[in-house]
Amino acid sequence: MAYNLKAYGKLLAETLPAVIDSDAEYDRLEGVFNQLLSKGEDRLSPEESRLLALLATLLESYESKRLSALPDSSPLVRLKFLMAENNLRQKDVVEIFGNQSVASEVLSGKRKIGRQHALRLAERFSVSVDLFL
Repeated sequence: MAYNLKAYGKLLAETLPAVIDSDAEYDRLEGVFNQLLSKGEDRLSPEESRLLALLATLLESYESKRLSALPDSSPLVRLKFLMAENNLRQKDVVEIFGNQSVASEVLSGKRKIGRQHALRLAERFSVSVDLFL
């Protein structure tokens, strides 16, 4: 998709995206990301789409670093962390687990995250499947 360099440069100057090194910076860029998403991906200009992709990469990178800082945590703790970081509730991950009952059992710790669920979670959060196994 072609984009206008001047328009994209203006968006970059307004947003000032950079490698995220703090929770405050993460929150700021996540706010911009969410504003763009709320417009609807089909309504974004080519420049906004490009910025959205850049912000997604920066946010995912920071999340991965924070997750790797939790090496002794369980897959459930990591899932809950990612859900919290993405403002998700149980109802938001039901489709990953197939139904409300399984989602509830996993999130309450009564059931372990299975391989298929781990694959879906990894895809949903753009992280390694190993985080959930």
